[in-house]
Amino acid sequence: MNLWKQILILGLLGALGYGGYEGYRQYLGTAESASGGPERSRDARATPVEVARAERRVMSRTVEAVGTTRALQSVEIVPEAEGRIVELNITPGETVEEGAVLVRLDDAIARADLAEAEARLTERQQALTRVTTLRRSNAVAEATVEEAEARLAEARAQLDRAARRLEERTITAPFAGVVGLSNVDPGARVDQGTLITRLDDLSRIEIEFALPETLFAQVERGQPVTATGVAFPDQVFEGRIEAVDSHIDPVSRSFRTRAVLPNPDGILPAGMFLSLELTLSESERVVVPEEALIFQAAETYVFVVEDVTARRVAVRTGQRRDGMVAILDGVEAGQIVVARGFQRLQDGSAVEILGKPETTDASTPEAVGQAEAEAEAGAKTDDAPAPSGDDNT
Repeated sequence: MNLWKQILILGLLGALGYGGYEGYRQYLGTAESASGGPERSRDARATPVEVARAERRVMSRTVEAVGTTRALQSVEIVPEAEGRIVELNITPGETVEEGAVLVRLDDAIARADLAEAEARLTERQQALTRVTTLRRSNAVAEATVEEAEARLAEARAQLDRAARRLEERTITAPFAGVVGLSNVDPGARVDQGTLITRLDDLSRIEIEFALPETLFAQVERGQPVTATGVAFPDQVFEGRIEAVDSHIDPVSRSFRTRAVLPNPDGILPAGMFLSLELTLSESERVVVPEEALIFQAAETYVFVVEDVTARRVAVRTGQRRDGMVAILDGVEAGQIVVARGFQRLQDGSAVEILGKPETTDASTPEAVGQAEAEAEAGAKTDDAPAPSGDDNT
């Protein structure tokens, strides 16, 4: 093949390539015209995303702990004297008032001792009166009067002792509370120290728990506490810190803290295990869903939607709670951020918003697009010709 044939073949190949390129351009232009032009082609390349609105919320910094409930006041009801029970006024779980009679022991001997002490006191008072009269006439010595006064004082002490022993035969409630199960029955004989029942003041419940020493400077009296228990899965009990121990355990490196929960209905018993959440501080922050965060190397950023365009914005995050994260810097309240579908996004990418954020206003892209559509529909209605008279016949 000579040189001229080679040049001819190359020229034909070049002509065919140029013709194919021009044909592709004409075909592409026809397709764009049929589909609405280049603007629609660009819209077709928009990335569908789901968005959320940044909003302001009160974020709480909390710490969790566990503790056991304890009655505000709790005593064991035990007799101070031995004897036989003649009256037992104990119904387990019943609320009693302060001073209510719980147990009576047989008191026949104690009453007799009291009567004897009263008679002895009367006798000593009369004896002192006689010797005092005789002393005025110098019939008796001064020592006799002093001896009579001493015997009178002794009789008064014996009377007080007898009265006290009689009181010990009746056991009353030292404060208002709930009585527990009884360990004895009427007619039983009890000794000093025999446990009869327990009395608990459940109007308020104390919970003592331990916290690490790193929180010592952040815990103070009056901070709010919430408690939950497996026995009450649908209830949350609210209270406050009542006291903070001044001592840190050198072994566990923790300190004891006591909270008090109101218990007006008495549903919380003593000895129940509860989970606690202590609120250390509260502050208002701009928050976005955690799923909107993108991590790349040492940078954290989100995509903010502005005029249906995604803009990459670096952010500084704070506390996380309930699926939300606080944004300390980078995003303002009210801005729209991409929550899902940002895997193929780049800075400046066009987006197609699927659905709407929880709240919208006139400044959002959705509201702007809706307003433009309504304005365009209104213009078409105004430009439509009025019906003629022939049409009305």
